[in-house]
Amino acid sequence: MLFKSHTFELLALVASVVMPMWNIPLIVQIFRRKSSADLSLYWAWGVWTCMLLMVPWAFITSDQVLRVFSIINFVLFSGVVIAVMKYRKVPDARS
Repeated sequence: MLFKSHTFELLALVASVVMPMWNIPLIVQIFRRKSSADLSLYWAWGVWTCMLLMVPWAFITSDQVLRVFSIINFVLFSGVVIAVMKYRKVPDARS
């Protein structure tokens, strides 16, 4: 039983690193299109705020999977928010 526990922990650790990597294609897509108009600001800032509130726990928890996932996901999703804000088109008031 001990071996299975470690196997599941290893699988979870791998997934905790791989899952946040799916933010990278989103960032690349935003940079290529030079637009983030199809993404909700409420969604981006809402997800980022929740991650920000979770990060302190990630630093103090003994759960390695949660720590790794939270930190990597926060860093990469911060990249999403930066890309969203950089390529957010503000409507021209003269139009």
